[in-house]
Amino acid sequence: MSYQPGQHPTVLGIDPYLELNNQGKTLHLKLHKPQHILGREPNVADLVVPQDWELVSRIQAVLRKEGTEYRIYDGNGQEPSSNKLYINHSLITATQGYLLTNGVEIHISQNSHQLIQIKYFNPATSNSLNPPTKKSISLKQKSVLIGRDSTANLYLDAPTISRRHATIDSDHHGRYILQNFGPNGVFINGQQISDKAILTNRSKIHIGPYILVLRDDNLEILDQGTHIRLEAQNLILETNGKVRIDDLSFAIEPGQFVALVGGSGAGKSTLMRTLLGIEKTTKGIVYLNGEDLQKNFNLYRTQIGYVPQDDIIHRELTVAEVLTYAAKLRLPPDSNLQQVVEQALAAIKMSHRRQALISDLSGGQRKRVSIGVELLADPKLFFLDEPTSGLDPGLDKQMMQLLKELAHQGGRTVILVTHATANITECDRIVFLGIGGKLCYFGTPDDALQFFQVQDFADIYIKLEEEKEAIKYVNKFRQSSYYQVYVANQLNSRIKPETTAIPAKPKGVLFWQQLLLLTHRSGQLIIRDKINLALSLLTAPIGISLITLAMKDKVPFVLGNEPDPALPSLALRVLFVFTCAGLWVGFSSSLQEIVKESAIYLRERLVNLGLFAYLGSKITILSGLALAQTLLILIIILIGFKSPNPELISWNMGLLITSFLTLFASFSLGLLVSAIVKNSSQANSTLPLLILPQIIFSGVLFKTEGVVSKILSWLMISRWSVGAYGTILNVNALIPKEHKFPGAFEATSVYDPTWGNLSLNWGILLLHATVYLLITFGVQKRKDIF
Repeated sequence: MSYQPGQHPTVLGIDPYLELNNQGKTLHLKLHKPQHILGREPNVADLVVPQDWELVSRIQAVLRKEGTEYRIYDGNGQEPSSNKLYINHSLITATQGYLLTNGVEIHISQNSHQLIQIKYFNPATSNSLNPPTKKSISLKQKSVLIGRDSTANLYLDAPTISRRHATIDSDHHGRYILQNFGPNGVFINGQQISDKAILTNRSKIHIGPYILVLRDDNLEILDQGTHIRLEAQNLILETNGKVRIDDLSFAIEPGQFVALVGGSGAGKSTLMRTLLGIEKTTKGIVYLNGEDLQKNFNLYRTQIGYVPQDDIIHRELTVAEVLTYAAKLRLPPDSNLQQVVEQALAAIKMSHRRQALISDLSGGQRKRVSIGVELLADPKLFFLDEPTSGLDPGLDKQMMQLLKELAHQGGRTVILVTHATANITECDRIVFLGIGGKLCYFGTPDDALQFFQVQDFADIYIKLEEEKEAIKYVNKFRQSSYYQVYVANQLNSRIKPETTAIPAKPKGVLFWQQLLLLTHRSGQLIIRDKINLALSLLTAPIGISLITLAMKDKVPFVLGNEPDPALPSLALRVLFVFTCAGLWVGFSSSLQEIVKESAIYLRERLVNLGLFAYLGSKITILSGLALAQTLLILIIILIGFKSPNPELISWNMGLLITSFLTLFASFSLGLLVSAIVKNSSQANSTLPLLILPQIIFSGVLFKTEGVVSKILSWLMISRWSVGAYGTILNVNALIPKEHKFPGAFEATSVYDPTWGNLSLNWGILLLHATVYLLITFGVQKRKDIF
C-alpha cells in the first residue's frame, strides 16, 4: 500500500499495519505480503512514503513475516540505512533485525527534533480491535498536572521528578502556559525555565528523563528515558601538542556492559571523562540518544551516574547516612527517601551493613556504597573509574558480576575503566586502547582473543606496549570484519548536532534546603571525629593557660603600685599569644575542610550542588566552632589573668569580639588555601608558611619599618588582631609617665583607645575574611566543568 497525496487511508480488517508519524503527519501502511520494503524509492519499495520525507532512505527497511508477526531489518537486510532504525534507542541491525509485536514503537534517527515514529499494530494478536492509544493527554479546557503524584493528569515515574513537578494551563489568549514547581527543573526546547514559559506547537519538554512534545492541543510522551545509547564519532583530544585520544569512533547500545582497557598511558580515564562529557574534545562529538552531550549536558545531568576512582563518600558516616544525605541532595523533597535508600541498598547487596561506619568497610564495600549513591537517581548511563582497583580476585569477580547485573537487569548502559582482565569476559563489549589513545579493538571479549591471536587478555597488553605495534593494530582493526560489524554498521553517519546552547547550571534544590542539609552533614562529620574536635576546642585554651605558668606572679594587664617599664611589652606579648592561638586554631580547623572532600564536592557539583550553599555550610559550621572556641578562650583568660577595666568597651565583650573576628578571618584564609591545594598533605605543609609571616609582620616582635614592611604588615591578620586587643586594653596607658628607659615601649597610634581605631581594626579583620571568602568562591567556581 503506497501513499497518495491528500489521501488518509482507513485501516480495516485484521491485517497488521504500520503507522508512521513525521512531525504530526500520519501515514498508515498495510502489511499483507511475506515481505515488504519500506522507503522513498517507488521502483523498489512497496511501502512508499512521500519524497519530502527525506529522513527516510530510498530503502529504509525490510519487513519479513515470521508466523503471525513481522521482523523488521534496517536498510536492505544486508547494508544499514543512513539514519538507522532504533527501538528504545537500541540499534536495529540489518542482519539480526527486530521482531515486531503489537503496539511496539520504533524510530528512524535519534534526533528528537527530526525523528520519524513507526508504530506496528497487529489486530489479530491484540486484546482489542482498537489500536492502543498514544501516551498523550489533551490540554483543551483543563489544567494539567504533571508529576509523580498518583493523582497527576500525566503521571511520570522517576526519582528526580517531584510529585507536583509542573502544571500546564491556558491563558485568556488561548496560549498554553507551563509552570515549574520541581527543584530539578524543566527544560523547554533545551532552555531551562525557572518559573513560567509559553508553549508553542512542537515544543519539546524535558522533565527528568522524560521527553514530551506538544502537538497542537495534545501533550505526548516522546521518550520515557529508560534507555540511553552512546555514540562517539571521530573523537580527538590534544593537549600541549600531545595526542591523548586519537580519532575514536564506536557506539554503545542501551543495556550493554562495556570495559575500557589498555596499558598505562593509553588514555582510558581520559576517554571515560570525554564520554562522560566532563572533558572537552579537540574534535569529534559524543552523542546521547542522538543529541550532542556537550551542548545538552544539563538535559542528561540526572541520568548519568559517575563513580570516580576516589571514594565519593564520607568515612565518618554510616552506610545509611551516606545514602540518605545523597538522596536529600539529589532528589525532590517530597520523595520517599527511606524507600529509595532501601532500594539502593538492595541493589548493591549492602542491606545487612546499613548501620556500619564507612571507615569500618572493606575497599570493595566502600566502592559498592559509592555505586549506591549514584543509583539513588536511577541513572541509565553509568561510568566507573577503576571500580575493582585494589580488590582481591574474589571481590573483583563479585564486583564485575554486580555491574553486569546492573546493566542487564536495570537497562543501564554501564562503562568502566579497568586494568584487571581476569573477569573481563563478563562484559558485552571491550574497548582496547593503545598508547596515545588509539583504538586497537572494539567488540566482544571472545572476538578480541581471536583478533589479537592470543590465549590470554594479558598478552594483549604486551602486544600494545610499543607505539608502532599499536599503530599496526589500529590499521589491522579498521580493515577487519570486526570493525565493519562492531563499529561501521553501528554508527549513525547522519546525526545532526544540536545548535541550541544550554544554560550552564540547573536550578537545583533551593539554596536554604541545601544549606541546612550540608550544614547538618558537616556538623555530624565534626562530631563523629571526637579527638580532632577536642583538639580543635582545647588547643587555644591550653596554650593560653600555659602563659600563666611562664609568667609566675606577674600581672600583665593591670598597673601595679610601682611603675614597671616592662609592663607594656609584657602585656603586648601576652595579647600576641592570644592572637597566635586564634590564628593557629583557625588555620588548623579549616585547612582540610575543602580539599579533604574534593572528589565528593566535584561529583555533587556535577549533579546539582549549589556553590553558595556549599561554602555557606562551611562558613556556618566553622563560625559555630569559632564561637565555641572563643568562649573557651574567654573563660581561660578570665580565670588565668586579672581583668583590667578599660574605658572604651568592657574587657569581656572586647575579648569576645576580637577573638571571634581573629578566628573568623583565619579560618577564611584557611578555606582559601584548602580550595587551592591539591591534596591534604599540601594543606598540612602550608601551616608554617601561613603562621610565620603572621608572627614576623605582626608589629610585636619587630618594628615594621619601610614601605614594604608596612604593606606586608597591613596584609597580616595578626597586625589587626593585636591592634584590636591593644586598643581595648589601652596598652599606651601602661607606660610609666615619669620613668624613661632606653629601649622601653613607646606609645603608638596603633593602640589609641578610640572607637575609630577599634572599628578600623575590627573592620579590616572582617575585610580580610570577606576578601578571602570571595577569592575562595572564585577558585571553587573555576573548578566547574560546565
